[in-house]
Amino acid sequence: MLPQGVNYINSWIDEQVSICYQLMEGASQEKIREWISNWDDLADFEVIPVISSAAAKQKVFEQDL
Repeated sequence: MLPQGVNYINSWIDEQVSICYQLMEGASQEKIREWISNWDDLADFEVIPVISSAAAKQKVFEQDL
């Protein structure tokens, strides 16, 4: 149920085995929302956009200029 343009990267489960954090990559927010709609009857979702450490470093460096 993974739409084209969405990639599963990895997942982590909390120690109580009650929350799953998944890192997904999508061509667009619309594609991520499409993936969520395939599963929203089974789970609740919170979307938190993230960037890589390298991108964060570059962003901070650019702000310091």
